[in-house]
Amino acid sequence: MKSNHLWTLIKGELQRLNKYGVTTISFIVAVMWFFLLYFIDDAGLLSQLLPMVIVIDASMMSVIFIGAVMFFEKTESTFSTMLVTPVSNRDLILSKTIANTIHTVLSSLLIIVVFYFVRDVQINWLLIILALVISVLFHSLLGFVFSFHGKDFTSMLVGVMTYMFIFATPSILNTFNVVFKGEVWEYIFLILPTQATIKLIEVGFGAPIEAKFYISLTVLVLMGTLGYFFYILPKFKEYAVKQSGV
Repeated sequence: MKSNHLWTLIKGELQRLNKYGVTTISFIVAVMWFFLLYFIDDAGLLSQLLPMVIVIDASMMSVIFIGAVMFFEKTESTFSTMLVTPVSNRDLILSKTIANTIHTVLSSLLIIVVFYFVRDVQINWLLIILALVISVLFHSLLGFVFSFHGKDFTSMLVGVMTYMFIFATPSILNTFNVVFKGEVWEYIFLILPTQATIKLIEVGFGAPIEAKFYISLTVLVLMGTLGYFFYILPKFKEYAVKQSGV
């Protein structure tokens, strides 16, 4: 019974993503990424940039999409309605997280599928789907954190950009071998969600499965689980009450 209830909420959240135009924006972003990468003739450069585009889609865009939905719900004052329903906070959080994961994973896979057929990019489909699901799930949960602390959508975006600059820049510089060169830094940066996401996605594009893959998987699952139970779930009720004006 509970599973059916959750699935109903998930379908509602998917419809909400479409209603708020998030699905359309996601498709437009995917098309933009395609045209940006399609005209790159250097296969080596494409093999570096394509995984990074997928990392951005699975991380930053996942956070922003959750923030957008939370912002629109706040402006429509739907939180007061949620508080008088028998739906639990757990179901509300999970439905938004799962719906956003389905939506973003499909969006990222659309880009990958196109390049698989158009540019013959080699993909390990099982591992890329696993990497996307874990990465998007984690960053969807992270989206709640930014929503809790953002006064409005603009401040939430500023928070996301600041986070990406601080935590993603070292990983990107390491990946492109600009600064923080060497495998030692690769392991050190695995405590950063962006680095963990990069290493998971890279394996989906054919990188060897090494200790970095398992550490990355553990980091994202552990941080996501702890964050959900010890911060997001307790904080959600306080946030909903505050936004409802109760």
